[in-house]
Parts: sequence; structure tokens; C-alpha cells
Amino acid sequence: METRKTVVLGVTGSIAAYKAADLASLLVKQGHAVRVILTASAQRFVTPLTLQTLSKNPVMTDVFDEQHGWCPGHIELADRADLLLIAPASAAALARLACGLADDALTCVALATRAPLVIAPAMNGKMWSHPATVQNTDVLRARGAVIIGPDEGLLACGYEGAGRLWPVEKIAAEVAALLDAR
Repeated sequence: METRKTVVLGVTGSIAAYKAADLASLLVKQGHAVRVILTASAQRFVTPLTLQTLSKNPVMTDVFDEQHGWCPGHIELADRADLLLIAPASAAALARLACGLADDALTCVALATRAPLVIAPAMNGKMWSHPATVQNTDVLRARGAVIIGPDEGLLACGYEGAGRLWPVEKIAAEVAALLDAR
């Protein structure tokens, strides 16, 4: 299948990070070029090798990752993106994005890209409903980010409620619909 668009998949430090492997695989099957960025916290849950194998591309883990050529890697990736998808997005990632921080590879790419931003939150329900997270999400929506989810159900922490990552099939379908509309 011919590659249609480039999806940059940012994975943050949530227990749901393991689902990024299935998500990357689905996006590749849809015909997209998938470039993955793993935050340091995400690497506690899933390895770069897994996502490199499934995306068939190198995985960025640090803003200072060595790149070929003169252009900084995070700028090259930001320019290449047709869509930036952050899934799962932790409460910490939402806060950094809302504040405009650029303290890791993912947030640097998020500030540098002009591609649409799609965020799929995943966290404890109390964290999701906290006023700071609600405000951060509102700020991101006001800037044009598309927030998908979270889902409700049994959470990894043992609580029931909102905070589960949307099913990866639904995330991939939303990405396809957004890219087809461009």
C-alpha cells in the first residue's frame, strides 16, 4: 500500500503506552508513514525497538538524537508531519503542551509543527477530572487541538471511571478521517 500521509505518534508516560504498539501497527496498515517519539516516561512502559519495528522507522527519544544532515531532527520531523497524534497523553504531557514548554523531543515537535494536533488522554480518573487538567485540556482545544477520549471503565489503578485510552481502532479511524478531510 502506498504511503499517503505522515503521522507523528507521540507516546507519553501512561500505563496505556503499551497500546501504542497496536496503534502504530494499525496506522501503518492504513498506509501512513508513522514516525514515533517516546518520552522518557513512556520508555518505562514500552521500548523504542518495539515501535521502531512496528513503524518501520527510527524512534526519536531525545531532542538531541543524532540525525543525518544539517537540520535538527525535531524540526525535520515537525516539518514532515501531516498530523501529530499524542496517544496516550498523560496529565503531565497535557500540562507541558498547554504551557508551551519545549523540554523534550515531543514538546519541541509539538511547538514546531503546523500539522493538526490530536490528543488521546489516558490517566487516573481523579487526574483527568482535576481542575488543572480540565483547564489544560480547554486551553489545548481553544488552540485547535482535537481531544479524543478518554473512555470510561476499569482503570489500571483499580478505579472505575473516565481515564481509559480510547480503543486504538477508534483512534486510528479518527486519524484516517481527519487526514482524509485535509
